[in-house]
Amino acid sequence: MVIVKLRTMAARSAALGSALVSALVVLAGPAPVASAEPCSDVELVFARGTSEPPGIGRVGQALADTLRPQLGGRTLSTYGVNYPATYDFFTAADGAYDAAGRIAYLAQNCPATRVVLGGYSQGAAIVSMLVGLPPVGERIGEFGSAPPLPSNLAGNVAAMAVFGNPGAKFSNPVSVAPPPYSGRGIDLCADGDPICSRGRNPFAHTRYESSGFIPQAAGFIAGRV
Repeated sequence: MVIVKLRTMAARSAALGSALVSALVVLAGPAPVASAEPCSDVELVFARGTSEPPGIGRVGQALADTLRPQLGGRTLSTYGVNYPATYDFFTAADGAYDAAGRIAYLAQNCPATRVVLGGYSQGAAIVSMLVGLPPVGERIGEFGSAPPLPSNLAGNVAAMAVFGNPGAKFSNPVSVAPPPYSGRGIDLCADGDPICSRGRNPFAHTRYESSGFIPQAAGFIAGRV
């Protein structure tokens, strides 16, 4: 008799447990399905300047905000190059490797996305490395070094725009990048900026995000994507 009662209680417990599980499934609904991030028409891969927090930085953001309305309804995504952006300039090479990895990812997963390379200050030196230019003339060792983009990725880069580029001070602006990047770059330097010219006004290096160089760069890019 006791055995029968125990079996009956066990059966009721099992039934109750099954009902509870069913109720939880109904309440929770179906499991969410992961969806891939859609590909944008244009992506701005931007390397921020020294000591700026992670992301595309204030100059990169100003450029993205100004460029977006000029794309005729096409979508624009942004990617902040991942590197320390400290005063240890050797680590700029880390940014070149990271940007190259991002471009390779886009080439594989979003082949129709037009890539725009951008950088400010130390970030501009990263762009120089990617297109085969020494970042600071003969003093390339101060910035470390990284190989240029593989030739199979060069075609994905539609335009380049840099601001306060250290390489420009040593006659290596991205606007004179060798083939296959010829004609795809604009290199912008404020009057008196000691980082990209022989000027001696350090404040000239700090105002690119609110300067006329931003719309100038955006117009250049829009004409090439």
